[in-house]
Amino acid sequence: MGADERTSDVAGTDTTEDIPQYPSPRSAQCPFAPPPDLLGLHATDKAVTRVRTWDDSTPWLVTKHAALREVLSDPRMSANIGGEGYPHTTAAMKAHAAEMEPSINNTDGAEHTRWRRTLTSSFTRHRMEKLRPEIQRITDDLVDRMLAGPKPVDLNEALSLPLPSLMICALLGVPYEDHEFFQEHAGVTNARYKTPEEAAETTRTLRRYISGLIEATADNPGENVLTDLGERVRGGELSLEEAARLGHILLVAGHDTSANMITLGTALLLENPDQLAALRERHDDAKFVQNAVEELLRYLTIPHLLARRAVVGDIEVDGESIRAGEGVIASLAAANWDPEAFPEPEKLDLARKASHHVAFSWGPHQCIGQQLARVELHVVFSTLFRRIPTLRLAVDLSELKFKEDSQAYGIYELPVTW
Repeated sequence: MGADERTSDVAGTDTTEDIPQYPSPRSAQCPFAPPPDLLGLHATDKAVTRVRTWDDSTPWLVTKHAALREVLSDPRMSANIGGEGYPHTTAAMKAHAAEMEPSINNTDGAEHTRWRRTLTSSFTRHRMEKLRPEIQRITDDLVDRMLAGPKPVDLNEALSLPLPSLMICALLGVPYEDHEFFQEHAGVTNARYKTPEEAAETTRTLRRYISGLIEATADNPGENVLTDLGERVRGGELSLEEAARLGHILLVAGHDTSANMITLGTALLLENPDQLAALRERHDDAKFVQNAVEELLRYLTIPHLLARRAVVGDIEVDGESIRAGEGVIASLAAANWDPEAFPEPEKLDLARKASHHVAFSWGPHQCIGQQLARVELHVVFSTLFRRIPTLRLAVDLSELKFKEDSQAYGIYELPVTW
């Protein structure tokens, strides 16, 4: 019997019709918060429940913070998107799951360790901290341009996208003049409603592009990740195709999530003037700013539809038996609003000790670029409101279009003025 056919005793019901849909819509009144239906599961005291997804499958949803960290650390939870029961995010992912080549984001155990070790030295905390002066310089330059230009301005175009794009380009060795090209393809990659054909074409296009850049490092090496990958290709440690897969993942993830976090975090702070005032007053207090960024990461959880796993060995979670061949969605957003881990989770409190959040996931597949993201956010949120203390939204919050149709939550445009 397949996982989708086990319908008795599912979420305490006898029929599949009673299984809640996932994901459910967010509240227009509270667009920064996870969907009310998702948060309502905390009141049941259940850490796991069945949900129904877009393709009518019924994976398990993990919503409690402690249970999620347990699940994502368990070797019986596989990141292999071709595995039986894996709860695919999109039709495009499902269509290509069986032919997806192995890489850092879809392998387990020793194989995943091999992939991750290839990049670890490029993303250490020490190496990312060395980038802080350059991140500060770029941020100040972008703010200077905002102040010198017309008002209102879209913060996405003026700051949120250029900063992480410039930094990931410098880190990888990608020409920034190509940013419109790869930002467009990153948008397709993260779209929930892309077709399988669109997904395949954008993957092929980006892989060809990155392969060419890696090959060019043989004659024009630099101090960047693509040069490091090129040396591994020429040394026989990786094939060119494997190196291009890693470069593809880093390029897409390295700017899109940070850009969304800058825009969404700015909007959230503007809607919470008491917390914004505290940030302005203590912008030069590095520990306070670092703590504030952790709280913003917790509150907003940009990868709002992750993390997802295929179960490869029977496991019990909070009294529920989850069997091999079933799927699990470990909801990072729900875990970050678990009142047992974060009392009064709906309250934005920049002084809260929130470093145990799971906005970068948990376990062996934690985001490898999280230290770069943190430094970028530290610099942006300690600089933007200091440089433009009267910054405000140029439209009503109700007019903003939030990215519920994307795998990376955010806001499409954020008109601001001062």
